[in-house]
Amino acid sequence: MPNPTPTGPGNAEHDHAISVSRLPTGQTVAELLLGAVTAAVLSIVLQFGIARIGIVEPSNGPEALAVLGTTVLLVLVFGAVVLARWFPQARWLRLGGVWVTLTTLSTLALALPLQGTRFYYGGSGGDNAFRMQYMTRMAENLIPADMNYANIPPYYPSGWFWLGGRFANLINWEGWAAYKPYAVAWIAVAGVVAFTLWSLSLPRKLALLAALATVLAGTRHGLLEPYAWPSAAWLAPIAVLTWRALSARARAPRGALIGIGVFTGFAAITYTLHFGFSVLLTVVMAVIIGVLRVRGGSSVGGTARELFLRLLPVGITSGVIALVVWLPFLLAGGLFQRSAAQHYLPEGSAFLPLPMTDPEPFGLLCLCGLVWLVGYTRTNRIAQALLVVIAAVYVWFGLSTLALLAETTLLAFRLEVVLESALAVAGTLGLVELVSYLRRRLSVWHATRLTVFAVVIAVTGSLAVLQHEMSSGLSSEKKAAYNDYYPNGTNALAEEESGEPGVWLDELHSTIGELTHDPPQRDILLTTNYDLLSYHPYWGFQQETPHYANPLAEYARRAATVRRWAHAANSAELSSMLQHSAFEAPDVFVVRHHVPRKEVYVPEIIDDADRVNPPKGKYSVTMKADAFPRQPNVHNYPVVFDAELFQGSDFVKRRVGPYTVIARR
Repeated sequence: MPNPTPTGPGNAEHDHAISVSRLPTGQTVAELLLGAVTAAVLSIVLQFGIARIGIVEPSNGPEALAVLGTTVLLVLVFGAVVLARWFPQARWLRLGGVWVTLTTLSTLALALPLQGTRFYYGGSGGDNAFRMQYMTRMAENLIPADMNYANIPPYYPSGWFWLGGRFANLINWEGWAAYKPYAVAWIAVAGVVAFTLWSLSLPRKLALLAALATVLAGTRHGLLEPYAWPSAAWLAPIAVLTWRALSARARAPRGALIGIGVFTGFAAITYTLHFGFSVLLTVVMAVIIGVLRVRGGSSVGGTARELFLRLLPVGITSGVIALVVWLPFLLAGGLFQRSAAQHYLPEGSAFLPLPMTDPEPFGLLCLCGLVWLVGYTRTNRIAQALLVVIAAVYVWFGLSTLALLAETTLLAFRLEVVLESALAVAGTLGLVELVSYLRRRLSVWHATRLTVFAVVIAVTGSLAVLQHEMSSGLSSEKKAAYNDYYPNGTNALAEEESGEPGVWLDELHSTIGELTHDPPQRDILLTTNYDLLSYHPYWGFQQETPHYANPLAEYARRAATVRRWAHAANSAELSSMLQHSAFEAPDVFVVRHHVPRKEVYVPEIIDDADRVNPPKGKYSVTMKADAFPRQPNVHNYPVVFDAELFQGSDFVKRRVGPYTVIARR
């Protein structure tokens, strides 16, 4: 079993005598790089192997294989913690074994249920449409570009997606298709890197358990945003390192401070919310430490100067990294543009998350974590840091609610995974502490049986979390991955239902090429079928929803411009309006025309955009408007054109199913 005092010295007053990091800087960097590369390569290899299994869906076979594989790996993980002396003693062999085990666990749990589809969880709809659009854009553009609008610097952080584009180029896949293996690989990398980061503050055995707890937390919330999960998974161990670095009495730990800055910069170029939260957390920690020192007799000036000098390398490092992605947007004046990105208030943001009240195994683990944090706050640096993280999450929820007064939010629900990760790790440390305490007070016979019991409970609880997500937690997302349509007009189940918009994707794409004679990256589309923008690198005149629109693109003005076009008096006037538009006008319109034998359906607010059927002689384009703070936060509305507006010599058109493709000559 782990050390009887597994989380370190019990007296926080003497904790400053310990090095800020348990690993040397050089070894830390080497482990991070080698571990990440190992996890990425192994995960990709495993995924390609899994894709060849060929189990016909729908079937429970993939889940059965996933449960078997994860059970074996969980037994191996907990067995390695208890029976460490039976495993190879060579450091790099042990590390390699941990990397392989964590990678295989994550990959099997996520990739096996998706073995028969090319889509990731969630399919091609909802938020995944924009993620696939960004991947498709980055696969075509070596220089970061906006996912939708031409000649505008990107607003959403491009770091993760730019690397994804390079991955797609490496395996010679289209961006949308590379999204699934790339996302699963990053989930695996996040777990392996979390192990190394926890090793900076914990013994290896506990770091392995902390990494496993992090992986379990990620399966509940983190995996649906694979570009956000790494910074969420690494935030807790970095917070512990930050707390130790800022509170250390010895000379400034430069390597640790630069590493904290690298993490903060990574968050800035991958997920802005985590960047903002990390900055707040670091400043709050510095303030708390400063107040405690001043109360202990230190001078205000000296304390402020010392903490400022420690925050300085963090700020400089993170700022330099952030500017790599954000500088073009800032230079274009984006800082002063209002965005609708934060106009979202789901139920998860309205109510405080209380995972420790969940009666399931993960909730009990979080409850144990809360008890351990409260009991050890005064004597344990790790408990102090994690408690600050948890408190900061709840403060963020409060600030997000107050932000409603300014007609926005802070998207607080996105931090629920950070809260659960911190509580899960705390619960793991608390349970290990409890088992170690009981073992010291029992006979060898009883201590051995207690250890066996603890391992059985740990394996069972971990498996329960994974099985729940595979069976019900991700059931709707898995269903979408199999039912949504590929760009060739079929789905993973080989279905082709004529009433589905996805059936016409391949013919729409080929028709656009035949009418324009241009590659997709040279055409700007105004389309009512937005899936075209996810699968092909067309530029969009308008983003599907204002919440993913670049504020530099002026979403509201573009929408008003489209409505004005619809009121043109004749074809000549429309052509003139397009030529003199304040924005680059569409080269192609993809609109819906009237379908006989179907009811005319063009309400002012559309519940189902796929049901739209304009009157005879009319075309319609479905657009969206911000409805915040209502939920859903958008409403669909049709813009109706007279078909006569496109009868002039400046336009050429062709019907494709329920759509009409119109190209400007």
